[in-house]
Amino acid sequence: MLFAYSKGLVLSLSLIVAIGSQNAFVLRQGILRHHVWPVVFLCAFGDAFLIIAGVAGLPLLIGDFVVPIAPWLFGGAALWLFGYGALRIRDVFGNDVLTIDDRPVGSLWASLGVTVALTFGNPHVYLDTVGLIGTVSLQFSGVNKLAFAAGAITASFIFFPMLGYCGYLLSEVMCKPFAWRIMNGIIALIMFGLATTMLWVGRWF
Repeated sequence: MLFAYSKGLVLSLSLIVAIGSQNAFVLRQGILRHHVWPVVFLCAFGDAFLIIAGVAGLPLLIGDFVVPIAPWLFGGAALWLFGYGALRIRDVFGNDVLTIDDRPVGSLWASLGVTVALTFGNPHVYLDTVGLIGTVSLQFSGVNKLAFAAGAITASFIFFPMLGYCGYLLSEVMCKPFAWRIMNGIIALIMFGLATTMLWVGRWF
């Protein structure tokens, strides 16, 4: 059970840490100390909802086809992870950073509206949660599947509060390309390791 929890935690953290508009917005709210708690928890609960939808919904969607197509699902997940890792390797040689502006962010409802749009309006998030995390969860059953989902959800409740409420501390680091090169390199190694695991689970070797 601990292995399943750890795998969900590591996979979800690796996916969520990547530079994106949602993370930039959360960091910005933290730096400006503007509606931070509502934004942070809306992001975390939004991720939790999508992760649960992926872990619980994907098996229901494919039903009796799980066993026959399982190797192909795991193979596809492996390709996705290898591709994701390759993108992170590319970013190691880039200069991408989180950029923050200091413009007014508006009311609480305006901030929550932006958060919802950034969380649910990005097609990539559905590929990561429902598609990838849901597929990886197929290797587990029973309490281990619940532990995997719990680990993946925990990642959101660790990362977003840290990003939002440590904004002042983290902004100096996250606005430097060198820090992101190191982080992207670590994420790439994790992704390649997880991809290899998926190939092994799918009995591709």
